[in-house]
Amino acid sequence: MELKDKIRTIPHFPKQGIMFKDITTLLKDPHAFRHVIREMIHHFDGKNINIVASAESRGFILGAVLAHELHAGFVPLRKPGKLPYKTIKQEFITEYSKDAFEVHEDAIEKGDKVLIVDDLLATGGTAKAAVDLVEKLGGNIIGLAFLIELSFLKGREKLKGYDILTLVDYDKEE
Repeated sequence: MELKDKIRTIPHFPKQGIMFKDITTLLKDPHAFRHVIREMIHHFDGKNINIVASAESRGFILGAVLAHELHAGFVPLRKPGKLPYKTIKQEFITEYSKDAFEVHEDAIEKGDKVLIVDDLLATGGTAKAAVDLVEKLGGNIIGLAFLIELSFLKGREKLKGYDILTLVDYDKEE
């Protein structure tokens, strides 16, 4: 299945010069959506993952389904001020903004086997923040899974040493 054909590009969103990759067109296609989940499960099968941590907000869609299929818990990485209990925070820079994630301080226990899931790997700022949060809490990162990688932005370089799965690669801005 050619997943790239299922992803819509929106020019100049959320700001001038950004070619936004809209996955809603893929998500509404049940065959494409199931294919994505199957590929991610296949890659991490047998790794005894017990926690899936996902970045707000599109990452939640993929992460929650993967957690269900892997019989794992789900941990949301939220924007500041969205979680009701005590949190830890990690700031990061994306290709077009400065932001931060928070996670409940008891969301991940020392030794948990964690899969980090998001829709997109671009500059690596978001993914590195997720890695830092999980590791601060003592989680063992089994891998990172992304639907899309914008490899021309070299985000993978911030994640050396981790098992990284991406299903669709854009090697130039398109």
